[in-house]
Amino acid sequence: MEAELQTDIVVRPVRDVDAEALGRVHATCWHETYDHLISKAALEKISPKRMAELWTNWAVQGPEFHMSAALVDGEIVGFVGSGPARDRDAPRNRELYFIYLLSAWHGTGLGQRLFDAAVESVEPLYLWVAEDNPRAHRFYLRNGFTLDGARHTEPFLGEQLTEVRFVR
Repeated sequence: MEAELQTDIVVRPVRDVDAEALGRVHATCWHETYDHLISKAALEKISPKRMAELWTNWAVQGPEFHMSAALVDGEIVGFVGSGPARDRDAPRNRELYFIYLLSAWHGTGLGQRLFDAAVESVEPLYLWVAEDNPRAHRFYLRNGFTLDGARHTEPFLGEQLTEVRFVR
């Protein structure tokens, strides 16, 4: 009889020592998520080192910011962040800034665990997501969000990315 493999999965608050690993995972997730929306040349500009520098700042935000990492067998495979609304015309006081998970872990329930770590179960909040990201749209709909009709086009890696807003 084969021994059953045991996988250690943890979702915990981001620590400042996570910045380098988060930078690598963030860059990889952007490649996996946006490869059909942004040119290869633009995606090649993504530097894990630059993303790690951003995470150095994000990891030490105040208590109103919730930044968590998902680890599998000690390795970061995803992350989530929420905090105060950034838009002047925000429909809610809190915003889900991002949630990314390496594609190898899609469909495992780990994305839901990340989401749950960043927001209260019925907390009113909003988020922006790429218009052409049906997987993310389905995830947010399952979590009680609806499209509110707002959309904008933002500069992203020197190109343009159209995003739509979900609220709950």
